[in-house]
Amino acid sequence: MPKKRILFINQEIAPYLAQTEMGNHGKQLLQKAHSNGYEVRTFMPKFGAVNERRNQLHEVIRLSGMNISINDNDHPLIIKVASLQPSRIQVYFIDNDDYFIKGEDDIDAAGSNRPDNDERALFYARGTMETVKKLRWVPELIQCSGWITAFCPLYMRRMTGEENPFKQSKIIYTVEPGNTPQVIDENVFARLKTDGVITRDIKKFKDYPLDSRFLHLAALEYSHGVIFLTDEPDPVLLERAQALKMPVLTKKEIDANPDAYLEFYKKFEK
Repeated sequence: MPKKRILFINQEIAPYLAQTEMGNHGKQLLQKAHSNGYEVRTFMPKFGAVNERRNQLHEVIRLSGMNISINDNDHPLIIKVASLQPSRIQVYFIDNDDYFIKGEDDIDAAGSNRPDNDERALFYARGTMETVKKLRWVPELIQCSGWITAFCPLYMRRMTGEENPFKQSKIIYTVEPGNTPQVIDENVFARLKTDGVITRDIKKFKDYPLDSRFLHLAALEYSHGVIFLTDEPDPVLLERAQALKMPVLTKKEIDANPDAYLEFYKKFEK
């Protein structure tokens, strides 16, 4: 019987960035799924703080070279890869100097205070989706973690063309601890429309305030389940998840049961 496939789309994974709760959790979850018989692949942005030499990253020429257009500007997509030890899970890095090079004023490795974070999240979603399609590797489950992955559920479910390889995939979004963009550019809707997102989809979250909850709410609209890794789930996000009638997993449940994640994943298996 073939292994179940999980695609992890992460914001941070240890040890590629300075240790954070989000990065440590990302690594532990990957290894737990791998050790429990899942076939795993994962993506994260190649933030400027990632040391390429120390972590032995190298470019994957056959996957690189595509341009992604945002605001009528072409941004080159570079794909790099490394092996996470000791599991040897392949980690693919989405790289672009326009969006992921380290900024002097960044408050964290992800640059959560930047004014163009909606563009960066759009680029990451498009880059990840196009790369997974090139790999011809279709997962049963897609786990998105962190605000920079927030447009991935939308793109995986709506932006893959008539032959959507992800149409049977179930998507789980994790609200991670840490900094979240406080303000989103109001032009985000125009950018989505230019990128091919239809008006009907944009309307689903157009009334949401362009504040720290916006990206999380946008992700929930196109996910099948949600995990809250904060001590107390944001009541607005929790209420929306309940209104969408999606399964919810909380940090308290995970702390009480080491296998809570795996049990949650099984809810989405056929």
